Amino acid sequence: MKKLSKLIITQMNIRQIPCYVCAYEEDGKVMELRFEPVGEKSSLGNIYVGQIENIAANIGAAFVQISAGEKCYLQLSDAPNAIYASVKKGDRLLKAGDEILVQISREAMKGKLPAVTTNLNFTGKYLVLTTGDKKFGLSSKLSNDDRSRISKWMEAEVNRPDKEFGIIVRTNAADASKEEILKELEYLKGLYHKAAVDGRSRTCFSCVYRTEPFYISAVRDANSRNLEEIITDIPEISRQISDYLNSNSPEEKEKLRFYDDKLLPLYKLYRLETVLEEIQHEKVWLNSGGFLVIQQTEAFVSIDVNSGKFTGKKKMQETYRKINLEAAKEIARQLRLRNLSGIILIDFINMENQDHQDELFHVLQKYLRKDPVKAKAVDITPLHILELTRKKVRKPVIEEIREL
Repeated sequence: MKKLSKLIITQMNIRQIPCYVCAYEEDGKVMELRFEPVGEKSSLGNIYVGQIENIAANIGAAFVQISAGEKCYLQLSDAPNAIYASVKKGDRLLKAGDEILVQISREAMKGKLPAVTTNLNFTGKYLVLTTGDKKFGLSSKLSNDDRSRISKWMEAEVNRPDKEFGIIVRTNAADASKEEILKELEYLKGLYHKAAVDGRSRTCFSCVYRTEPFYISAVRDANSRNLEEIITDIPEISRQISDYLNSNSPEEKEKLRFYDDKLLPLYKLYRLETVLEEIQHEKVWLNSGGFLVIQQTEAFVSIDVNSGKFTGKKKMQETYRKINLEAAKEIARQLRLRNLSGIILIDFINMENQDHQDELFHVLQKYLRKDPVKAKAVDITPLHILELTRKKVRKPVIEEIREL
């Protein structure tokens, strides 16, 4: 049975600061939460004409300015196909003073500079165009039938001898027609030419491509197959989403609903204040009576699973198995909800049965596959610590709250 989801977009005060809030609810539980102060806009995904300030060969990196005094970090291994805005002679490596097109791929976090890449991405609902890797790829979440059908539709484009970019087919393409996919491809090509081709002639520090507001990205990226409703109580945002759906997904316009109840604001209806409160606490209770303790350090995130209120000794190993399996599901949710990333170490309750350990590892993997951010369980150490990694893209939600 499919778990239907809702996208809730509203406005509320967080630490007395008016913020737009976007929450993704699945099966009655908020799985993801993003917010942005009203009047501010993230630069994540924006493309700039940057200038190389200096090369740090010892760490395989370059430092790139995207505006006067605003410095970013670029891995040199990430720059073999850089698009130059300045004149490049021969096949020489990057050097100080070069002007290249860069896209912000990770926000500044924990004192680290924002990261940029020269592999420019233009993201649609069904496809992603990439400039660095000119290969054709398909989401691993697509079925074999979907992969075969869409590959045939894209055959002419993929086999073009003068191909300028790569194409990645997203999971949402499973429900799209050939016409919808090819229409979006032409739209993304237009974005590519405006930024990556015409952008070469722009002056240094120009922003040649700005991403849409984060709530429009949330509508675009939501899994169409499971999305039941898009609800907002902000008239201007409702109009923006309506215009976006008219242009890009007219078949989904009926999912948009404007909520108008002055007595019960949307953020109270979906208890978003409680969710924000939950994110700020280290302890998370489980239905079984066990609990998680989630702590973030400079180097990694540690999660400790405790048996909590369970005190009996009868069938103890089976009880530990049930608590651990419940914890795995909640941990996958908390990673998304809090936007935790990097190295994550989980200390589950020790289980003597090897089959139970293997089951736990595979169940956690199953939940992680539903995460839109790349996450992977790596191994269980001899000390029974489960290691997993999750890609860093944005700051953890708790950091964003503290910075308000």
